[in-house]
Amino acid sequence: MTVRTRFAPSPTGRLHLGNVRAAAFNWLLAKHHGGSFVLRIEDTDADRNVAGGEEAILEDLSWLGLDWDEGPDIGGEYGPYRQSVRDNHYLATIQGLLERDAAYACFCTTEQLAAEAEEYDDGRTAQRYSGKCRNIEIDERFERVSAGEAHCIRIAVPEDIQSINIKDEIFGSISFATNEIEDFVVQRTDGRFTYNFAVVVDDIGMEISHVIRGVGHLSNTPKQAILFDVLSAPRPVFGHLPTVLGADGKKLSKRLGATAVAELRAQGFPPDAVLNYLSLLGWSHPEEKEVLTRSDLIGAIGLERVGKSDTQLDEEKLRWVSSRHLGMEELQEIADHVRPFVDTGMFPEALTNFQATVDALRTRLSTYGDINEHLEVLYPDEGDAEEKRQGIGSDPEVRKVLTAVQKRLIILPAWDPEALDQAVRAGGKDVEARGAALFHPVRKLLIGSEKGPDLGKILAALGRPEALRRFDQGCS
Repeated sequence: MTVRTRFAPSPTGRLHLGNVRAAAFNWLLAKHHGGSFVLRIEDTDADRNVAGGEEAILEDLSWLGLDWDEGPDIGGEYGPYRQSVRDNHYLATIQGLLERDAAYACFCTTEQLAAEAEEYDDGRTAQRYSGKCRNIEIDERFERVSAGEAHCIRIAVPEDIQSINIKDEIFGSISFATNEIEDFVVQRTDGRFTYNFAVVVDDIGMEISHVIRGVGHLSNTPKQAILFDVLSAPRPVFGHLPTVLGADGKKLSKRLGATAVAELRAQGFPPDAVLNYLSLLGWSHPEEKEVLTRSDLIGAIGLERVGKSDTQLDEEKLRWVSSRHLGMEELQEIADHVRPFVDTGMFPEALTNFQATVDALRTRLSTYGDINEHLEVLYPDEGDAEEKRQGIGSDPEVRKVLTAVQKRLIILPAWDPEALDQAVRAGGKDVEARGAALFHPVRKLLIGSEKGPDLGKILAALGRPEALRRFDQGCS
């Protein structure tokens, strides 16, 4: 079987971690099986669509590296890939269902349905349609439709079966009693098609093999299974991912501040780290690894290791995963990624020896955007810093150490971290200072703290002129 997965968002705003996580699983599964990942835009609810919504979705997915093989912007063999331009597919399917009596016109008004629901109320919260229009003679139905009487189209739920049995790759076998499923609407009175109907027609037409989505869609599955069956189409493989909860343990929603993908991008999270983190929301690696490259994920992903329990967003864990991904980057690579985030107005000197600066600070970064917070380590406010350096050198023993190191640095031909580290140690040896007696005063002179990055990396980041200027302030 050729694996074809899909992600079908509505253009109602930016993607957040809760919904893009489904896209990540579908993309990884398609890549794992050498299949196709399809992007389909479900834009039929015009009242909820927002200007630029589709473009924002494409931008977020592109940044995450979830490239699609078919979609609204690139087309494909099974297009079009926007529901709003697929009416001909839906109308043809409706017509076929009507001709086979698998669907029927329902003329009940909203008021009649409300009255009927009250009359047939048996204490349950669900109010089911009785199906009375199903019994109208074909000729009468035809005449009323031809006369222009308002009507919707309902599926005639099969009466010869007692249950709809679903095999879910995550939750196992699930059974739904057919007497709990009313003859549901597939086309509304205003001509619009319902979600459950359109999504099934699209999945059949696009030959989607796997429907992987959040468990919130599980309640839609029996109706969709009925549609696959009455349309004589094979059901796809269903897999419902456990719910992602916010840090507060509540269901994600934009009103409650669900983290947008665009927000993570603006903060400087690497896309591979975000994809890695998304994969850990409900799934675990066979070897329990948590820091995984894109190729690691593609090689190991599978629905059999997805759990059933709700999972919760954890910003601390996301930052930890992100920091590990930053640690895997080559120095030039991370420097290129960090550069756009530097506040050059506040730290203009940081760009002078930028690669060395990033090298000194990289172990402190969880995101590229953290750089400004840590540039203050190397470039503190100069107004207070000069006075502090002079105070450090006022101690004769400390000044002796600083002067010895300064002499070694002045004659150093190569200003690189390893050579600088050796020069500092050589200066300490000259005055019999080692360990804390050597490193603490030098580091405190340079950055105002006894703790911090390696001295060789600090000196390389500052550069020869600035480093020696700071030694002059402490040794004069």
